[in-house]
Amino acid sequence: MAMLSEVSWLYPLKGIVYFAGHPFLYPLLRARLLPSLLLSIFVFATLFIWTYLPQVAFLAIFHGRRLAWINGAFLVLGEGAAITALLFEAFFVDETLVDVFDATLINEGCRGLVATSRILHPEASSPVRELGKPTISAVYSPFSLRQIIEFIVFLPLNFIPVAGTPIFLIMTGYRAGPLHHWRYFRLMGLTKKERNAYLAKRKMQYTWFGVVALLLQLIPVLSMLFLLTTAAGSALWVARHEEKRRSSLNDPETGAHYEDDPS
Repeated sequence: MAMLSEVSWLYPLKGIVYFAGHPFLYPLLRARLLPSLLLSIFVFATLFIWTYLPQVAFLAIFHGRRLAWINGAFLVLGEGAAITALLFEAFFVDETLVDVFDATLINEGCRGLVATSRILHPEASSPVRELGKPTISAVYSPFSLRQIIEFIVFLPLNFIPVAGTPIFLIMTGYRAGPLHHWRYFRLMGLTKKERNAYLAKRKMQYTWFGVVALLLQLIPVLSMLFLLTTAAGSALWVARHEEKRRSSLNDPETGAHYEDDPS
């Protein structure tokens, strides 16, 4: 059971439970709910009305009729997820994602980590109210033109019968997973070389985190909600790493040396 609790792909799902169970996060959702909901409905409705049937017809040439309906849905959902995520993060929720991430870290005992990048008000009544103005650039996940291009390039993988959609999800998750901890890397002050070394030890963990996060993004209308809950889940994963790091540093047998469990 302990091993299961540390599996990386569970953290996006843990984020849903955590968000639901901590009402101090709700104001962050309410502030963005209506505009994001309307935008999501518009994007997915437009794509399904105008692009779903043509793509099903094209896929039927390669997959047959039954698989074409299913893979066509995944293709349109993937397109919708890319558009909504880009619009949400660019215009609506990146600041909110930072607040969800930081508030979760504070609630999980990582106040010192957050304090390296923003003013905090410890006397506040909740972790969200404790958040002050950032003292350095606060970005949850950076805009990545490369990721968008790769997403578009990988979309045709859905044309491959049966295996195409899983391959698409894994390839996209491989790129997207590490971006969910971009904020953590900034808080830690890691250089590009240190960040790459950290990620190199955890490629599969971040890939599966990214796959599950992407699957949640493919659920129409709820994409924005799951962006926020995934930010909470990524912060929970960070809190677990920090707990291990502090425990190791306080262990007289290990001294100051620390290398956490990559799982």
